[in-house]
Amino acid sequence: MPTTITFNKLRSIKDRLPDGTIHKIAHRLNLPVASVRNYFGGSNYDLGTNMGVHIEPGPDGGYVVLDDPTILDMALEVLGEK
Repeated sequence: MPTTITFNKLRSIKDRLPDGTIHKIAHRLNLPVASVRNYFGGSNYDLGTNMGVHIEPGPDGGYVVLDDPTILDMALEVLGEK
């Protein structure tokens, strides 16, 4: 089920993750690290893919619709927010 979050909130979650978390998530899901970074707003499509992230203009950096919240859920678990 898609999840909607503001871009600034998504970036805040990514910025609060401990070092190495992006790599651990990528490893657990068997994804390129660049793909997980792209999920959090990165744009390296040479090494990674679009992870079902759709950004629409709006307040607080815009709205982000995530087709699959698995990566977000894993990040929130690491932060103790899920």
